[in-house]
Amino acid sequence: MKKLIALLLSFVMAFGMAGCGSETKEAEEKPANTQEKNWDAVLEDARGTEVNFYGWGGSQLTNDWIDGYLAESLKEKYDITLNRVSMDIEDILNKLQSEKQMDSEGTMDVVWINGENFYTAKTNELLYGSFTDKLPNFEKYIDAEDPETKFDFGFPIEGYEAPYGKAQLIMIKDDARMEGTLSGHEELLEYAKQNPGQFTYPAPPDFTGSAFVRNIIYDIVGYEQFMDMKADKATVEAAIKPAIDYLKELKPYLWREGETYPATIAQLDNMFTDSQVTMSMSYTPNIVASKISTGEYPETANSFVFEKGTIGNTHFVSIPFNAPNKDGAMAVIDYIMSPEAQASKYDPANWGDLPVVDSAKMSDDEKALFDKVDIGKGVLAQDVLLERRVPEMPANLVPIIEEIWAENLL
Repeated sequence: MKKLIALLLSFVMAFGMAGCGSETKEAEEKPANTQEKNWDAVLEDARGTEVNFYGWGGSQLTNDWIDGYLAESLKEKYDITLNRVSMDIEDILNKLQSEKQMDSEGTMDVVWINGENFYTAKTNELLYGSFTDKLPNFEKYIDAEDPETKFDFGFPIEGYEAPYGKAQLIMIKDDARMEGTLSGHEELLEYAKQNPGQFTYPAPPDFTGSAFVRNIIYDIVGYEQFMDMKADKATVEAAIKPAIDYLKELKPYLWREGETYPATIAQLDNMFTDSQVTMSMSYTPNIVASKISTGEYPETANSFVFEKGTIGNTHFVSIPFNAPNKDGAMAVIDYIMSPEAQASKYDPANWGDLPVVDSAKMSDDEKALFDKVDIGKGVLAQDVLLERRVPEMPANLVPIIEEIWAENLL
């Protein structure tokens, strides 16, 4: 009897060990780490999941594109449910930093990010890691050697974020209330003196307001010296002093004599729409046509850029270090870089964002998606923008400039 019991126990243990071995083998065959999976496995695990997309929500047009075209396309293609969460990037970074300190799983899968915020996130290890080499559309349609793909505000990207769209600062005016355009900072000052209270700009660190200040710096002292400048406040302050002096001279002629500034670009846009000021500005070059079509801007709205050029950059999407659905995040980001999504986003009726796909890498049918887009009224042609596109400053200089501006202009 004892021999029979012993034999049965041996059989049960052997069966159990075989089962464990089978489970272990199955687990080994299907890696848990997204980075170790092939693309088919990533898509398989992304299918039917929810993806939380966090980012700036200050533009209704942009929000509508994400909630509409992007969400609907992802649902149809991958059965992915896209949840957009509007949150300022500073709050996003604070949330990620807090979660990192607490070693907790996050709620963000995809984050819209670029510039000094990407620099902060990457240097503080708040991002998942290098992932763009896994994305088929990145390999197929993106020029990986383009400086705007390799660097974000002068900081190496190294695959930690994927291009989302391209931006370039434009000035916006109402032809019915303002004749001609302004070639640069000198004509802007002259216009402000002749039309006091009719111009202002958002206070940094508003993204567009900060870009306007940097563009004035470029217009006065050039941009080349900043590309490899040491991030030292005294060095930066000396270099931008002529521009700070200019902004001080401009200040009394601004809206409310410069005693207060719009807090956001949305506030300035509302002031322009309400005819409180004759000019606005934007990082989205096709925005004028979009807002004419929605009735937010008058039919006489128009755009222009300075003769020496305006700052252009690329905005990106990335994956946080503790994203709960990294497979879904990769599927979403890959689709964003498809010609179909980029062409939809390029249409001013949908958003008006400049595409990141390389025309040389597309088929004739794919190029036709962009050719048939009607860019609408008040929009500068892409070749005009590209001729007058100047690079962003290194990210570590931006907060220093914003601090110097606040000390001198507020």
